[in-house]
Amino acid sequence: MPTPTLISLDAMGGDHGPPVVVAGVRDYIRRHGGEGVRFLLHGDETAIVEELAKANLTSDVCDVRHTDKKIGSGEKPAQAMRRGKGSSLWNAIEAVKSGEAGAVVSGGNTGALMAISKLILRMSAPGLERPAIVASWPTLRGVTAVLDVGANIESDAEQLVEFAIMGEAFHAAVHGVDKPSIGILNVGSEDMKGHEEVREAGRILREGGLGLNYRGFVEGDDIAKGTVDVVVTDGFTGNIALKTAEGVARFISALLREALTSSLQAKAGAFIAMPALKAMAGKIDPSAINGGPLLGLNGIVVKSHGGADAKGFGNAIRIAVDLARSDYMKTVGANLGRLDDVLHQPSPPPVQAQESLS
Repeated sequence: MPTPTLISLDAMGGDHGPPVVVAGVRDYIRRHGGEGVRFLLHGDETAIVEELAKANLTSDVCDVRHTDKKIGSGEKPAQAMRRGKGSSLWNAIEAVKSGEAGAVVSGGNTGALMAISKLILRMSAPGLERPAIVASWPTLRGVTAVLDVGANIESDAEQLVEFAIMGEAFHAAVHGVDKPSIGILNVGSEDMKGHEEVREAGRILREGGLGLNYRGFVEGDDIAKGTVDVVVTDGFTGNIALKTAEGVARFISALLREALTSSLQAKAGAFIAMPALKAMAGKIDPSAINGGPLLGLNGIVVKSHGGADAKGFGNAIRIAVDLARSDYMKTVGANLGRLDDVLHQPSPPPVQAQESLS
């Protein structure tokens, strides 16, 4: 009988702690089935066991590791690293480092999660400096992976290519697309557009022989169109794009709600259109795409929104399970090795000028 996939959970992370984490486990099992998956919950045993009883989840599915120590949402990364040992977040990540768990999910402090994950797991390749956060973005064609969306404020050409490699492997593992197409976010699609690092990253992806399905530069509106499967950018630009899209989605939802309740006639129309409206709401529901993996670590770490509900946390668990069961780590390692060869191959010797015959 195959060994179950074990997912380590920071039960004290996020705005709600054990009630949402345990309900998220139940939601995952309800929607995806629990066969071949077990969960290891770290935190206050009394609070966790109480929620497990409410959810009718037994020790056949969930184990509990007690700690009364947790990291607060307001703690700075340096402070969290100094005093975080033995906390629910720290212990959850340690389970991945030891090989006991295949992945960890936390809705806790993002800065602390990144810092402690990097400290415990280390980066998966010597050249990588920090993890990249990837967002699964709903589009007209399905879902597009966008990275980085907040971990790296500035990124040079090599880092952008690394994001492309990691984003490709993530999209294939989680969204099931063979040879995902890749584009770099830019102010135009022409090769001469953008700053030097973006142009150089495009050149490496185009000429470096990395075997990636690179389609060139894409613009901001191409994200929602789903022009490519993976959009690569620095964390500063990616975070602004993500927050802008979230704000526009809320604005449109508010306008639509106002319009559909403005009169009896509008309410009648809304009632008739309800199935289509529910389908639309499901498409842009943040819970349906919750779960941002920290790519580039020597282990799988998934960040859930701190305010996620049970459905949202269950989706973050699904992403963790999919990555843990995939060849994601192996694929990224192989492609980063090829990138290293491309970047550090010796320059060809200078061509000797031939002397003219007298």
